[in-house]
Amino acid sequence: MISGMYQVQRAARSSFVPLRHLQHHVREWGTPRPGQLPLFMVHGWMDVSASFQFVIDALTTDRHIIAPDWRGYGLTEPGEVDNFWFPDYLADLDALIDHFQPEGEIDLLGHSMGGNVVMQYAGIRPTRIRRLINLEGFGLAATKPEQAPARYAQWMDEMKALRQGEKALRSYPSAAAVAERLMKTNPRLSTDKAHWLAQHWARPNAQGEWDILGHPAHKVINAHLFHVEEILALYQRITAPVLNVEASENSLDVWWKGRFTLEEYHQRIRSVKNLHTVTIADAGHMMHHDQPAVLAQHIEAFLNPA
Repeated sequence: MISGMYQVQRAARSSFVPLRHLQHHVREWGTPRPGQLPLFMVHGWMDVSASFQFVIDALTTDRHIIAPDWRGYGLTEPGEVDNFWFPDYLADLDALIDHFQPEGEIDLLGHSMGGNVVMQYAGIRPTRIRRLINLEGFGLAATKPEQAPARYAQWMDEMKALRQGEKALRSYPSAAAVAERLMKTNPRLSTDKAHWLAQHWARPNAQGEWDILGHPAHKVINAHLFHVEEILALYQRITAPVLNVEASENSLDVWWKGRFTLEEYHQRIRSVKNLHTVTIADAGHMMHHDQPAVLAQHIEAFLNPA
């Protein structure tokens, strides 16, 4: 163990599960218990399943938790690809749930992109979800049909740039440099957690440099426009109680610079019938890193109401 690195309290088990022609890397904590539903946790864009370690360590109850690396992230190799198709995440999640829980309900949590996936999935398979937790899965800015020609052109241009090596992810000279990068992106991230995450967020290559465990094709824009009407239709079909968790730092307005606001998101999510919203103080988008103990309290209170 590297000195000054975060000390794990609950070790994960690592395995590979064949799903939809890919070997998906999955982390598990705890063991299945009679009468207790599994909790699935899915990570966000340019992240990995190990990202949930801090909040899992902060939970006071022991339960079976299953967290995959999405295709093209962590240790889940996607094969030869030059772009990623969002519905694949839905189908991958469906296959993962079927593998571990062939029948009945589950509890489901998603962060960021993973939050978008679980919200859509809950509208597609409403009877499969007992309780749903969305950690800042905001979705995207609304689009108009006339944007389609330029969008397709951008998509093809970015794939061309990827084939020519112009969109490759940068490598880092050491794990410490990866940790510095993580702390630069999130100033609230403590040094010990950053050094632990760096070991899971990247790995050394043949030249001794550290490569990010995210396929560069994830940087290619989605070919299709984002249709708010479809999202609202899915939200309306969600029957499970939903815990919508937001950070006190409004990252959404910063990212979109007025093109998509937190108020617009709140208007969309009102379509969910049984919605509970909480805000975590002194936290940014990576709330599970910033305030894992507070987040763990909200998770447990929601999943195990008195």
